[in-house]
Amino acid sequence: MTVVIKSDRELELMRQAGRIVAQVLEQMHEWARPGVTTAELDEAAEALIRQCGATPSFKGYHGFPASICASINEEVVHGIPSKKRALRAGDIISIDVGTIYQGYQGDAAITLAVGQIPPETQRLMDATQAALESGIAAARDGQRLWDVIRAIESTVRTAGYDVLHGYQGHGIGRQMHEGPDIPNSLAEPAGRRVPNVVLRKGMTLALEPMVVAGSGVPRVLDDMWTVVTADGSLAAHFEHTIAITNGAPEILTKL
Repeated sequence: MTVVIKSDRELELMRQAGRIVAQVLEQMHEWARPGVTTAELDEAAEALIRQCGATPSFKGYHGFPASICASINEEVVHGIPSKKRALRAGDIISIDVGTIYQGYQGDAAITLAVGQIPPETQRLMDATQAALESGIAAARDGQRLWDVIRAIESTVRTAGYDVLHGYQGHGIGRQMHEGPDIPNSLAEPAGRRVPNVVLRKGMTLALEPMVVAGSGVPRVLDDMWTVVTADGSLAAHFEHTIAITNGAPEILTKL
């Protein structure tokens, strides 16, 4: 595992990549409406990314065929946009966006409600966002990676939910996935714990709680990408790319 410390110049390029991600996700609040297909969301996202002078980092990554991941209801991550998948009132959709700007990456995700949703579904989304915020708050120079993981997991467990087993956050920079691995539970991955890395100024991390209303056991669909909850329970996903600083962490994927 290699953890890369970024220079000021590299951080500035990551800020640019992150702002483009944030612009796309901001637009998704308007675009994600009943009747819109996930393919239409993908097309609009790619057009905006390229208009901003960046490229979509997901497209072609290990063969992934689209520019965003669009995961509906029990789909947790890596949902492939489709002309056959139209949003319906009452759905929730996780939209994950990645960009490359002058060689550097930004990565973030949000879960949105499509029209009105039940209070218990909103509670799941709120708990997931709170878990991300807890992890970010714990990510300070001199603290350790397990402090971040513990903050995320504690928030999820206190709310009465589970995390998706086997999926995690990661370091990020010139590559989409750099060290360290950042699971959302100290029990993940099964049988071993990730190294308890000391966080240092200049490290850049993508934290991404994936929280489920039922069992955290995943299942991958026949498309070999889309990850769903094995029991069909709802899931939510929020993510930010952050930089460790001398003080509070800087969120790079925020307007």
